[in-house]
Amino acid sequence: MSNDNNASFEMRTYVFVDQMQPQLAQFIAKDNRVYDPAEYDAALMLELAPAMEIHRMIDLALKSTAVRLGSVVTERHFGMMQIQHADQGEVVEAGEAVLRQTGLTKYDRARVTIATNMVIRGIEQDHAIYFTGTSKGNMVLANESVFILEITPAAYLIIAANEALKAANIKLISIRPFGATGRLVMSGPESEIDSAAEAALAILDKLNKELDEGPGRTVTGDDAKYSR
Repeated sequence: MSNDNNASFEMRTYVFVDQMQPQLAQFIAKDNRVYDPAEYDAALMLELAPAMEIHRMIDLALKSTAVRLGSVVTERHFGMMQIQHADQGEVVEAGEAVLRQTGLTKYDRARVTIATNMVIRGIEQDHAIYFTGTSKGNMVLANESVFILEITPAAYLIIAANEALKAANIKLISIRPFGATGRLVMSGPESEIDSAAEAALAILDKLNKELDEGPGRTVTGDDAKYSR
C-alpha cells in the first residue's frame, strides 16, 4: 500500500529487468501494440491503482527520460506499464520519477504468491500438442519436460521468465504477464528445465525477501516466507 501522505495510490508491481533475454523480447514483440523491446533492453514493469493514473505516470516517464513505452494494460483497479531502453540508467530514472511523483517506494509493492509450481517430466505427445497449439512461442516436443508457473501478481512472471532463460537452455512456450494472476510455460531437456525452475523461483524468493528486509520491516517466522 501507499504511505500515509499518498493514500490515494496503491502499488501492485514494481520490478526491474536488467537485460531482457532474446526469447522474451521476441515473444513480447510478436503481438505488441506499442514499441517493441529490443533483445537485451532493460525494462521496468509498474502497476498502480487507480488504474487510469498509469497514463499520468507514462507521460512523466516518457517526458523525463529516453525510455520507450512497451505496453499498457488498464484493468478495473490497476493500470500497468512496461517501459524499456538499452541504457539501464534511463529505465531506473524513469521508475524513480514515478516513485517521487506518487510518494511510493519499491517496498510498497505487493508480495509474490505462487499458485502453481510444477514440472511435468517426459511429456506425452498428446499433451505436447496441446501446449504447442496454445502457444505463441516455441513448440513442445514429446518427451521434453515442461515447467508451469502460476503466480500473483502476474507481472512478476517477466523477471521469473527472464532469469530462467538466463540460467538454462530452454524454450519459452507461453507467458501471460498481466492481470491479477499470470501463467508461464517453458519446455526443454529435464536437467535444463530443473535449472530454469530453480532460477525462476529464486528470483521470486529474492523479491519477497527484499520486502521483508526493507526499511522499517521486522519479519520473523512464517511471515518471512513467501507463499507456495
